[in-house]
Amino acid sequence: MKILFWLPQSDASGWLAALARALPDAELREWQPGDTAPADFAIVWHPPREMFAAPRGLRAVFNLGAGVDAILALERQHPGTLPQDALLVRLEDSGMGPQMAEYVQHAVLRYLRRFDDYARQQARREWHVLAPHPLETFTVGVLGLGVLGAQVARAVASLGVPVRGFSRSAKAIDAIETFSGDLRSPQFDAFLDDVKVLVNLLPATPDTHDILDADTFGKLARGAYVVNVARGAHLVEQDLLDALANGTLAGATLDVFRTEPLPPEHPFWLEPRITITPHSSALTLREEAVSQIADKIEALSRGETVSGIVHIKRGY
Repeated sequence: MKILFWLPQSDASGWLAALARALPDAELREWQPGDTAPADFAIVWHPPREMFAAPRGLRAVFNLGAGVDAILALERQHPGTLPQDALLVRLEDSGMGPQMAEYVQHAVLRYLRRFDDYARQQARREWHVLAPHPLETFTVGVLGLGVLGAQVARAVASLGVPVRGFSRSAKAIDAIETFSGDLRSPQFDAFLDDVKVLVNLLPATPDTHDILDADTFGKLARGAYVVNVARGAHLVEQDLLDALANGTLAGATLDVFRTEPLPPEHPFWLEPRITITPHSSALTLREEAVSQIADKIEALSRGETVSGIVHIKRGY
C-alpha cells in the first residue's frame, strides 16, 4: 500500500511517524514536485494541482480537516483535477467537536452576560449593573447541522437557551428546533426570525457563499450577534460593518476570514465590536486524525464502505 502525504508550510515528520505507527505495512512518502509515481491513497491539506496531474491510480484522497473547500475550488477552477474514480474523504470530528463547542459556548455566553458592554464600561471607568438578556427569549440559531454543527447545537442548548438548527436536509436532534430546505427559502426565513445569536457552521459551497449578508442580518432580532466559525467566504464583510454601524447587529466573533492571515490594514482590527481569533476555534488533533484515517484506509483496503465521503457536486 502506497500513501502520499502533503501538508504545506509544516514539518511533516510528526505526521509521517504517526501514520507509520498506525499503518506499519504502508509505504509512506511526502509528495515533492515532480513526483509522478503510483499511490493508492493521498492524505492532504490544501494540495497543489500538480499533485494530481499524474495518473497514479488513487483510490481515495483524505482531507486533513472537515472543510474540503480548497480541494473543491481546485476542481471547479480546473475540472478533472481530482482523479475520476477516487473518493474524497473528509475528517469527521477527530477531536474538533469539543473544541468548537467550547468556542461557541464562550461566544454565546459573552453576549448573553454582556461582557462586551462591561468591557466598554471598564474603559470609561463606569460602574453600572446591566440587565441580563432573558434566557427564555435568547434564541440561538445554528446554521449547519453536520457532525460539528450538531455537537455545537447540543452544547449551546445545555446553557438553558432555546436553540434552532438549519440544514439542507431534514435533521432531528433532541431539544433542538430544526428547519431544513434551501437557503433564502421561507424555511430559512422562519429559522432566522428573532434569533439573538447566529452561529455559522455551514460547509463552503457556491450555494452558501455570501450567506452572511445584509439580507440575513436584517431577519434576525435587532441587535443580534453573529459567530462565524465556518469559512470567511460566507461573510460579506462590508455588510457586517454596516450592520454594526446602524445597530442591526450588536457584535460578532469571527474565527475565519476571506484572507488569512487577516491583513494588518483590515478594518475589522479597529472595530471594537468584532472579536477576532486566528482560525483556531477547532484544531485538527494529530493522533485522533491519524487513527480515523488509518481505520478508513484499512476498511477501504478490505473492500468495505466508509463514512465522511464528500459528494463533489454538493460540496460536502
